[in-house]
Amino acid sequence: MTSLALSESPTEVHAAIDLGTNSFHLLVAEVNAEGRLEILTREKEPVRLGSGSGDMTELDPDAIDRGIDCLKRFKKIADTFNADITAVATSATREAANKEVFVNRARKEAGINVSVISGVEEARLIHLGVLQAVPVFKKQVLVIDIGGGSTESIIGMRGKVIDARSQKLGHIRLTERFFADGRIRKGSVEECRTYIRSFLAPVARDLSKIGFETAVGSSGTIGAIAGIIEHRKGREPNRSVNNVTFTSADLAETIDELLAAKTAKQRLVVGGLDEGRADVIVGGALLLEGLFETLDIKEMTVSSYALREGVLLDQVRRGNKESFHHLSDLRRERVLRLADAFHEDLDHVLHATDLSLEIFDATHSLHGLGLAERDLLEAAGMLHNVGLFVSHAAHHKHSYYVIRNSDQLVGFTEQELELIAQVARYHRKSLPKPKHVEYMSLRAEDRQTVSTLAGMLRVGIALDRTRSAVVADVECELSANGRTIIVKPAIRKKADASLELYTARERCDLLAVALKKHVEIVG
Repeated sequence: MTSLALSESPTEVHAAIDLGTNSFHLLVAEVNAEGRLEILTREKEPVRLGSGSGDMTELDPDAIDRGIDCLKRFKKIADTFNADITAVATSATREAANKEVFVNRARKEAGINVSVISGVEEARLIHLGVLQAVPVFKKQVLVIDIGGGSTESIIGMRGKVIDARSQKLGHIRLTERFFADGRIRKGSVEECRTYIRSFLAPVARDLSKIGFETAVGSSGTIGAIAGIIEHRKGREPNRSVNNVTFTSADLAETIDELLAAKTAKQRLVVGGLDEGRADVIVGGALLLEGLFETLDIKEMTVSSYALREGVLLDQVRRGNKESFHHLSDLRRERVLRLADAFHEDLDHVLHATDLSLEIFDATHSLHGLGLAERDLLEAAGMLHNVGLFVSHAAHHKHSYYVIRNSDQLVGFTEQELELIAQVARYHRKSLPKPKHVEYMSLRAEDRQTVSTLAGMLRVGIALDRTRSAVVADVECELSANGRTIIVKPAIRKKADASLELYTARERCDLLAVALKKHVEIVG
């Protein structure tokens, strides 16, 4: 069994599924009474979900079928452990125009909700996973993860991400562009190297300015290269490569050995190489070579933990949360950073958000939403005015686009960011309408969540209309006949809250629609 130190937690079982471009991975682990994570089982299937040398604009129907079949099998395995499941999809899915087809089928046919995560969020989770496998917490570490469709580069220290980049470079992309069918053709190696350097140059320049003390590599590609190197050194069969270290010279020798075999079939005799990677290993090895050169990496340590371990650890942390303030220091820090960058009056934003949260808590018996939705309301409240940076006119719409396209909001899934952005978008002006494309593209339950949270936010903002905090807090109660929500603002002594009360009465319509009750503002 493999165990990781975590904060104390009751015994529970979690499963994480990593839906990669090349393979799907399942990890099931138990969190015991001592707060340690014990790996119960791991599964891997080479689904090859993504394909294409450039943007992976479409998921092939056959690939979707393979993915759904795999998820069904993974679901059965997780169910035998009674584990809750968190599934994340990366490069191939997030780039595909038809990703909703796959996501919807996964939910309906396999019973799994798939979250499509951004490249930067993928990098954060990889970093989190790596820290559990390699003792580099106190060092400024560079983490490299090469996937089939993208490569993530992260610099972090003491658990915090300093910088993270995701590039559309992966071993499948490079193979299909330069080494079709795993075959090395004349000139293809140098063409591939030039292509890689052109992509890596700007990122390498930025990361080199930050610097790092040690480099760690994760993912199947880097593990496979380490396996070849270890085999050449006479390692034991099936020995883990976790914490194995190799040098730039080791890598160069391995690349020479791989390039000497011109076809995938010939590479099957390379000692230590899994036959499932024989067709794609050259592209991955040349990409790692480019990273070593551009980032001046002399030596790399291998981590057997990466995205799926990070997902599982993040899942455990979220399960232990009490509120947004305790959910994740990183999530709150990034929300506050973005809010502070765009808001001239952060005190007003925070106070209006607090009033909205008080309405959420006081009406819980009516909406039945949980802590996860409460977190979304708090994030949306803190960010609802970021669109003012673009333009005051229609700034609620601009807030949607700023939130949706910001690369600062790491720690959130794509779905969470979409809901946060839509709650912020409806904090003023028009109520959600059938002609609003983004709103109508949500599932029915998510539309209800957006309307409910936006309704609360509208009232909370209205109750601080003059930005002077004349309404200290707010309570809600249900009328005797159960038809009306009575909102009771607590007004500070000798304060004039007439404008707050008037505005709140004008803006309580969405809350009334969402909760199917009349809303009365008293005071």
